[in-house]
Amino acid sequence: FLMTSLGELATNLPISGSFAAYNARYVDPALGFAMGWDYWLNWTISGAVDISTAALLIQFWLPDTPGWIWSLIVLVAIFLINALTVSAFGETEFWLSLIKVATIIVFLVIGFAMIFGIMFHPAAGLANFTYKDAPFVGGVPAIMSVFLIAGYSFQGTEVVGVTAGESEDPGRAVPKAINDVFWRILLFYILSIFVIAALIPYTSPNLLGASDGDIAMSPFTLVFQRAGLASAASVMNAVVLTSILSAVNTGAYASSRMLYGLAKDHYAPGIFARTTKRGIPMAALVATVCMSLATFATSIFGQGFYLLLVTATGLTGFIAWIGIALSHYRFRRAFTLQGHKVSELKYHAKLFPLGPILALVLCLVVIAGQGIGGVSTGDWKQVAMTYSSLVLFVILYFGYKIKNHTKIIHLADIDVTATQAETEPQVQAGAGAEADR
Repeated sequence: FLMTSLGELATNLPISGSFAAYNARYVDPALGFAMGWDYWLNWTISGAVDISTAALLIQFWLPDTPGWIWSLIVLVAIFLINALTVSAFGETEFWLSLIKVATIIVFLVIGFAMIFGIMFHPAAGLANFTYKDAPFVGGVPAIMSVFLIAGYSFQGTEVVGVTAGESEDPGRAVPKAINDVFWRILLFYILSIFVIAALIPYTSPNLLGASDGDIAMSPFTLVFQRAGLASAASVMNAVVLTSILSAVNTGAYASSRMLYGLAKDHYAPGIFARTTKRGIPMAALVATVCMSLATFATSIFGQGFYLLLVTATGLTGFIAWIGIALSHYRFRRAFTLQGHKVSELKYHAKLFPLGPILALVLCLVVIAGQGIGGVSTGDWKQVAMTYSSLVLFVILYFGYKIKNHTKIIHLADIDVTATQAETEPQVQAGAGAEADR
C-alpha cells in the first residue's frame, strides 16, 4: 500500500526530493523539512554501519588486516561510482542485485527440496514451526521488535520515488517498479524466511553466532551446509558483501538526492542544489560521504556512543512511511475536492482510502509497540534510546514550524498540478532505464 501510494505521487510529481517534497507540498512545509533532514541523517548513519560491516566481511578472508582500511576503501569506491554518472550507480546496482537474486533463487530451490524430501532424505517437513514455544516466541514485545527488524530490511524500497526525478519516463518506469515490489517481497523475503524457519529451529545455538556477525553461522550458510555445500561460508560471505555494497551504494544515492531536494526547496544551503555537467549533485554527495565518515569515526569514542547514533535512526524508516501515507491521503482528497477525476492520474493506487489509512495505522502501531519491552521491565534508558529518532523528528518539525510560522495546508489550497520529470542538468540520457533496473 505504501509503494502504490508513492507510485501515485511520484508519477504525478517526479522530483528528487520525493516524499519529503510531497510532505511539504501536500501537508505542511515543516513536515517536509523535518522528513527530509531526518531521512538524510538516517542514510548517512546507516552508511557508517554498512561500511563497518563490509570491513568485518572482508576480514573473514583477511583476518590480520585492519578493518578501518577496508571501510575507507569501500567508502571511496562508492563515492567514485556515484560521482561519475547516474547510469554508473544504476549499472552497479543491477549487477550487485543480480548476484543476490541468483543466490536466493538457488537457496529457495534447495530449501524446498529439503523440506519436501526431494533428493534430500528424510524430508524436514514443517515441524519446526510448532517446536516448543514456536511460532510466537517471546510474546508481543518480541513480535513488535521483529516488526522493526523487518521494517529496517524493507527500507530502501521508497528510493523508487527518489529515482523518479531522474527517470526519462517516470510514467512507465515507476509503476513497473512499484508493481514488482509485492512479488519481490513475496519471493525474496517471505519465502526465504519460510525456508529458514522450517529447516532451523529457533533454539539452534548457531543462531546466537549469527547475531554476533559470524557468517559461518548465518541461517543461509547453515541451510547450504546442511545440503552438503562445503564452501557455503565463503560463498555466503561474498554474497552478503555484495548486499552490503549495494546498501551503501543506494544510501549514497538516496541521501545525496534528498539533500539536493532539500536545497531546491530552500530547506538546506543553496550549494547543495548545484550539479556537475554530468548532473551529479556533487556538494550533496560530498557532504553525505563526509557525514558517514564522521559517524564511522565516532567509534573511537567507544561502542556506546556509536550505538546511540545508530539507534537514533531506528524508527526513521517508519516515520518516512507515515509521511508517504499521509501525503497520498491528502493529495487524493485535494485532487478530487478541486474537481479532478482519478482517471486523469497516470497511475492511481488501488483501494483508496483503505490503503494509506491502513499503512498509516500499522506504522503507528509498530512505532508505539517498540517501547513495550522497556516499559514492562522498567528499562527507561532503553525506551529513551528506542524513541530517540522520534524525538529528533519532533524537534526538527516544531523547530521549523515555530521559526517560520507554517500551518497545515488546506485541501482547497494544495497544488495538485502534474508535472513532467525535472528538466535540470541532473537528468541524464539513460537514467530512466538505470532507475528502472
